[in-house]
Amino acid sequence: MTNWKYIYFVGIGGIGMSALARWFNANGFNVAGYDKTITPLVQKLEEEGIEVTLEDSVESIPHAFSEDPGQTLVIYTPAVLVHHVQMNYFKQENFLILKRSQVLGLLTKNLRTIGVAGTHGKTTTSSLVAHILRYANVNSTAFLGGITQNYGTNLLLNEPTENLEEVFCVVEADEFDRSFLTLFPEIAIVTSTDADHLDIYGKHEAMLESFREFVSQIDDDGVLFMKTGLELTSATNARVFTYSLNGGAYHAANVRIENSRFVFDLIYPAGIIADIAMKIPGYHNIENSIAASAVALYVGVSPEKIKEALETYKGVKRRFEYQVEEEDTVYIDDYAHHPTEIEAFLSSVKGLYPGRHVTAIFQPHLFTRTRDFADGFAESLSLADRLLLLEIYPARELPIDGVNSEMILAKVAIADKQLVAKENVMSVLQDLDTDIVVTIGAGDIDTLVEPVSKLLKNPFANN
Repeated sequence: MTNWKYIYFVGIGGIGMSALARWFNANGFNVAGYDKTITPLVQKLEEEGIEVTLEDSVESIPHAFSEDPGQTLVIYTPAVLVHHVQMNYFKQENFLILKRSQVLGLLTKNLRTIGVAGTHGKTTTSSLVAHILRYANVNSTAFLGGITQNYGTNLLLNEPTENLEEVFCVVEADEFDRSFLTLFPEIAIVTSTDADHLDIYGKHEAMLESFREFVSQIDDDGVLFMKTGLELTSATNARVFTYSLNGGAYHAANVRIENSRFVFDLIYPAGIIADIAMKIPGYHNIENSIAASAVALYVGVSPEKIKEALETYKGVKRRFEYQVEEEDTVYIDDYAHHPTEIEAFLSSVKGLYPGRHVTAIFQPHLFTRTRDFADGFAESLSLADRLLLLEIYPARELPIDGVNSEMILAKVAIADKQLVAKENVMSVLQDLDTDIVVTIGAGDIDTLVEPVSKLLKNPFANN
């Protein structure tokens, strides 16, 4: 990496890309990039001195970054469309162009890499691992797929050292576009292998084959912590330990809810960590905590430190994030965008607030995902008492004939359901009698969080 003076990011505002940009900036490289919109992440980059352009043109690339292919490394996200002007310029001028995942693979080569993979749960689990290591003063760095509430960032930097091989690097290993195959971790977690990204893989079996290839790349003297029931053991030479909420070498016992907190005992091969009271709610987050604790125990963190760390972990933005928490009104925002995630989220909400009425506002993400999992979305969303369903957020995709949100709505089993345009959500919500409100989705539904919060805190403000 020291061969390059300038690093230019195409799609710099993404959660993973921005973490990488910040790493290069913190380590003395000249960094700039393009993104299509101003977001809080982009604003944070600019505050740190990174120039970001919103115009997709050759002229908007800072001159120092565009004049010499021998000095500028271009890093891009696969979400960039094929007709992108800047990308085509860099290709035509023979700049070295690498995916974010390729660069991450190069950066982690000399570090003790902990790769966290899975179709869901990997952001929370990787940030849990990073938090436990940081809390226990283990020299580590982390590239995360979300903004941690404890640190307000998606990047944690290690302490300077002459021996990088002693530094642990926590990486969220993304299966999208097979990106995680650039990683060769010493330690890995696989949280789930449910069907997803079928626009990339075609069939579930092809995606499973990528997970098998990922675990085959774990060091032979390394270790894999795998959720119970996954079929990956035969694909790796590493030692394999299983975990889950209810079974495996690492599991929970005595799970209960006390004072609106999930409390459990962690059972592991050498003992028990009793009465862990989580700040973050959800049965799925107990499971994520078990996986993170298994890694921490493996690298030598004491059970006492693990308990303290788990009880101080505040979560990741947009993962079961409380926006309003009052006696008669609760509003929670969550990034869930797969049926399994939605089921876990709504089940946890129902567990925390038994007997109360839940209004869910959901925005489907991607036409292909809606097409492939319409039945699953309908089943999981039926856990709510009322559903306001938004149109599909297309992200990188073009529309598909016959694929729309009504595919889901028609199959939802509850009677109180309606399709709502995103711009009409606030007026519809204002006329409803609500108790618990949740927003769910990975698109631009996050732009509703602030107005929904204001409305629920002061429902008569707009009357």
